[in-house]
Amino acid sequence: MTFTFRTVDPLKDGELLHSWVTHPKAAYWMMQDAKLEDVERAYMEIAADEHHHALLGLRAGEPVFLMEKYDPAHRELVGLYEPRPGDVGMHFLTPPTDVPVHGFTRSVITAVMRHLFEDPATSRVVVEPDVSNTAVHALNEAVGFVPEREIQKPEKKALLSFCTRESFEKAVAA
Repeated sequence: MTFTFRTVDPLKDGELLHSWVTHPKAAYWMMQDAKLEDVERAYMEIAADEHHHALLGLRAGEPVFLMEKYDPAHRELVGLYEPRPGDVGMHFLTPPTDVPVHGFTRSVITAVMRHLFEDPATSRVVVEPDVSNTAVHALNEAVGFVPEREIQKPEKKALLSFCTRESFEKAVAA
């Protein structure tokens, strides 16, 4: 599957994002009770933040997933681990569908990782999914993430995991 990326437009994409992040499937996104204005505001804050970026993944020009990348030295993980130069934090969300496509989510995370590693300054991707989100732990492992330890964030207990460029290349070549 081939995907392209574009920056989220908080107002233009707000309704779509609202339908995705408030769906029960997106429980780990922690926006279940958000109103449309809450989602628009959240993505306007991201759009204005030099250390956090939201992108839509497109397939044939249509939005099919959301990804966020952030600088963990400034957002999300400040004080919870020792960031290295070249670390990039990442979140991704595949929306609910009535017609699941086998391998879609794995294709998405692979495309997200390729996109992040296209930047030569990125040496390691950092994730911090909820410890109970075993489905995403398996996906992360499939693309080369190695769990380091559990951490306590204000909103959740998370599994801090890292993926180097080398471990990603090795995992997707397998």
